[in-house]
Amino acid sequence: MKRSKAGITGAAVLASLVLAAAPGAGSASAAAAAPATVAAPATAPAAAPPPPQPDLVALLDGVTDFWVPDPDYPLHGEVVDPVVLATNDRQVSWINTHATPAQQFAALQDAQYGVSPDGYDQSITISTGLGSVLGPLYVEGRQSGALPLTSALLSSTDGSAGAFVSTEAAKEAYSFPRPFLPSQQGASEPGPCDPATVNASSLQANRVGKPYANAEGDLDIVQVAPQLDDTHEFTSDDVELDGDYEGLCTSGSFPSGHTTTAYQAGVTLATMLPELAPEILARASENGNDRLVLGVHSPLDIMGGRISGHAAIAALWSSPDFVANEILPATVELRSYLEQRCGGTIAACAAEGSPYTNDPYDGAVMPGGTAQIVTDRASGVAVYEERMTYAFAPPGETGLAPAVPAGAENLLLTTFPGLTDEQRASVIAQTEIDSGYALDTTPTGEGSWQRVDLAAATSATVQLNADGGVSVVSVGGAATVLPVPAPTPTPTPVPTGGPQPTTPGGPSLADTGLDTGAPVGWAAGALAAGVAAAVVAALGSRRRRAGAAASGPAADPSDRQGR
Repeated sequence: MKRSKAGITGAAVLASLVLAAAPGAGSASAAAAAPATVAAPATAPAAAPPPPQPDLVALLDGVTDFWVPDPDYPLHGEVVDPVVLATNDRQVSWINTHATPAQQFAALQDAQYGVSPDGYDQSITISTGLGSVLGPLYVEGRQSGALPLTSALLSSTDGSAGAFVSTEAAKEAYSFPRPFLPSQQGASEPGPCDPATVNASSLQANRVGKPYANAEGDLDIVQVAPQLDDTHEFTSDDVELDGDYEGLCTSGSFPSGHTTTAYQAGVTLATMLPELAPEILARASENGNDRLVLGVHSPLDIMGGRISGHAAIAALWSSPDFVANEILPATVELRSYLEQRCGGTIAACAAEGSPYTNDPYDGAVMPGGTAQIVTDRASGVAVYEERMTYAFAPPGETGLAPAVPAGAENLLLTTFPGLTDEQRASVIAQTEIDSGYALDTTPTGEGSWQRVDLAAATSATVQLNADGGVSVVSVGGAATVLPVPAPTPTPTPVPTGGPQPTTPGGPSLADTGLDTGAPVGWAAGALAAGVAAAVVAALGSRRRRAGAAASGPAADPSDRQGR
């Protein structure tokens, strides 16, 4: 049995979470009366081996529909779809040249991989997604050392979730040039960005004559100058900010590593604080967009990074051992800290201040899209969806059936803990974007992370149906589950003066096992206990299925081809 140095087993942690979910556990009086139920996971259980990482090279091979790299000549290749790559160029040039000075500064902040407490990374800057009250408390807890389990989980530098996967193999495999590189092969110069070899000459013919490029085919890209961050928003120290163009020039652009780590931290944090999941995810999308603001990545890179980050965290949430040993203890730690520092529930504290907002282009409208202004939850969900495609025309077949990738439903465990795996998968399916957009893998039959709109799914109002299915009524609000509607009674004639008929009602909460009607508003222990119960149930189900498979006929290896 695995134990931490403090002797806490994974089962003991789950037990403590269930105890913390007792009535009143989220109140100040309950916390004072039984602090051990909330503070029990002071140290995480001994870390279980992490689950296998998703194969990002295979996951992202849809990019070869547009670009085929030259295996012998880094950063060079063949343009397969000039229309898609032209849109890719147009959008990054527009975003880079229309970003406000404030957004440029934020983009430099989001580029940091500093070490706490003197520096910060994307798992810290994402704090603005928590709003004006909880965001600063989160930063305080992370930078003061008061949230060791949370930091060990989320850190973009070495966190078990925040830095779970690396994009280096995919970058090397697809070897796509960065937008700021010259399109014309120049004379050899000293330094890492020698234009004789480090250039985008393979894209030159597709860029010459376009309004967003010069006569040589260089994209209209502004390299943002270094700045000093003396705001002390994310650390008490001054921090030198730099876009690091020279350090990036020889590295492949696809997929974006910063975007991948931003979503690894953002998706994980959204599952820990489901009341604020849509805002956190919208903020993660801003982080990815900020790579376009700096001109160091293109929209396809950002899409690839979002896909990679989602697939990575779904793999972790699909591992009951990882959830029990790392995610749940950190969740209790973070929620307890925020609630105790604020003096209320997560939802109540967030409501006391202003939510996450963003106006990256001072109201200017992106070609084919919007100004991407975020003022509230609904607008944040809409901006998140727009950044899933960046207003590209679909190069593939539209109108195909939903394609939910394996494990995607587990990203909704904390948003809808009372639903079944099948019902959560249905919510994902009903909130997906259409098929056919760049990097969509629907035709493979393996599901499509490009279509998973997690911001919409975590803000869905879900109607339970009498047949056990679910229907998504709306998105952009508070995550809510509505009970099965009561059937319309059939009047029965009754003799005058006789007993009156009883109208049958719909199933009670005890019948469904669901929390219905009200938006999600978990206390620290209640959230983790609900997730713990769902994870334990899922683990038992998977083990039973595995046992049945082991006792049955051997699997045909050909069934696993292409996975």
